[in-house]
Amino acid sequence: MSDNQSWNSSGSEEDLEPREEPGHPVGIGEFSGVLSKWTNYIHGWQDRWVVLKNNTLSYYKSQDETEYGCRGSLCLTKAVITPHEFDECRLDISVNDSVWYLRAQDPEHRHQWIDSIELHRADSGYGSESSLRRHGSMLSLTSATSGYSATSTSSFKKGHSLREKLAEMETFRDILCRQVDTLQKYFDSCADAVSKDELQRDKIVEDDEDDFPNTRTDGEFLHNNNNNGSKEKLFQSLSPKGINGIDFKGEAITFKATTAGILATLSHCIDLMVKREDSWQKRVDKEMEKRRRIEESYKSALNELKKKSHFGGPDYEEGPNSLINEDEFFDAVEAALDRQDKIEEQCQTEKTRLQRSSPVPPGDVYSSTGTHRFSDKVEEMVQSHMTYSLQDVGGDANWQLVVEEGEMKVYRREVEENGIVLDPLKATHSVKGVTGHEVCHYFWDTAYRNDWETTIENFNVVETLSDNAAIVYQLHKRVWPASQRDVLYLSAMRKVLANNENDPDTWLVCNFSVDHEDAQPSSRCVRAKINIAMICQTLVSPPEGDKEISRDNILCKITYVANVNPGGWAPASVLRAVAKREYPKFLKRFTSYVQDKTAGKPILF
Repeated sequence: MSDNQSWNSSGSEEDLEPREEPGHPVGIGEFSGVLSKWTNYIHGWQDRWVVLKNNTLSYYKSQDETEYGCRGSLCLTKAVITPHEFDECRLDISVNDSVWYLRAQDPEHRHQWIDSIELHRADSGYGSESSLRRHGSMLSLTSATSGYSATSTSSFKKGHSLREKLAEMETFRDILCRQVDTLQKYFDSCADAVSKDELQRDKIVEDDEDDFPNTRTDGEFLHNNNNNGSKEKLFQSLSPKGINGIDFKGEAITFKATTAGILATLSHCIDLMVKREDSWQKRVDKEMEKRRRIEESYKSALNELKKKSHFGGPDYEEGPNSLINEDEFFDAVEAALDRQDKIEEQCQTEKTRLQRSSPVPPGDVYSSTGTHRFSDKVEEMVQSHMTYSLQDVGGDANWQLVVEEGEMKVYRREVEENGIVLDPLKATHSVKGVTGHEVCHYFWDTAYRNDWETTIENFNVVETLSDNAAIVYQLHKRVWPASQRDVLYLSAMRKVLANNENDPDTWLVCNFSVDHEDAQPSSRCVRAKINIAMICQTLVSPPEGDKEISRDNILCKITYVANVNPGGWAPASVLRAVAKREYPKFLKRFTSYVQDKTAGKPILF
């Protein structure tokens, strides 16, 4: 056994710790990107540039403003990172009473942020396994070298005894090495002696051949007197007088005692290690019990934290686990709708509408579906609305009259699926002075959409399929605490000729949800599904005498049907109350707008 392979008799566990290789940095690099941060009730979620560096999370209004200083920061040492239970894109970071509500673009980005935060926390040394190992190693080293430590007396005694036994092993190794060296010298001397004996023997044989006995005349041999001397030389050369004598018996006794000592010392070392293992096992069990109690305390604190309402947080939003009760939810929605109505009234009184002179395509354009990839679906929807939407509300359809104001009546059927309200709505109305073509034209043409639609934040035409069909993306204004909604639908306008010449033709606009690769759902909005139809028929009363038909002689019968899937949960009473309030207001606002736009203009049949 060479010196560089000798045992370390210190017995320190620090030698078992992995050492850091040079050239490998320990720190974790900077991580940054855009996250949506909850601000307040007015502004809701806003995009912010978030930077994770040196175990600190900071945010800026944008990436361009990083040089002006951050708007806020959190030290992650004692932060609690909580992925949201229902929102796959959201994570909450809390330090004491300060809470940041953040949302990533998608679940994958949220996972990347959580992993990066945990890496920074681990690299900072707080609560990481490597730091615990380093601290444990330093503790064992200190307790092993400090014999006066009152907290580690047993550990010191065990470590001291083990070092003594390892020192004995070093002594036994030296003894065995000396014995091996002695035997090796003896064997080398024997080999040299044998070589010398062979040379001497060869020389003696040659001399004997020279002194071969002569034959006398009487037949007797004459022997050389030197023969006895030669034999003596031969036996003398083979004698071990030239080799130092070895006490093999003594060496054997020493070797036996040394090996016995080694075995005894090894046995003692094994006993010490077994006892130390038992001691460490007890310590591990104790630490595991402490960890179990801490985890239970953490879960209890987390449950209490969830019960505690952070006023102003996004958890007041809709959802089956919303912290806001149903009455408060309804009051908040109603208040938000009232504010929107006031804003819209102010805008209507302050601005003067620009009269648009958009050319109206001839009626023949709307007599067919057109040729595009959704033609069959449009035709199917048109036939379905013509068959079922114009049916009477009586019978077994279970329609309930919920609003009646003059000529307008609004009906509803209560339908729920998986706790989501999907009530179909149906409204009938009669408007004087306008035709079905005019009503459908202003309802379908997006050039007039912002004039009468007050619930839309913005919209754009994703694809124009034909002269009477287009795919439209529509983002609705948010009504807190409900989440913001968007819809993607195909809007088609059709003229359906009457089967009987005495019956009026029917004008129809149908809007139904579709999918499109250029308008994928976003994590910031809830994608609603719609199937809506505006069905109009024009009734003409004959004028008196030879007078021409005027707008006083025409009446438009409107049937409006809406099937809306809100795409998320909200209290059923709130949704039904909002529908009961908003649909009549929408119909009155829209029909009044059409009457104003067509007043004094030629009649468009």
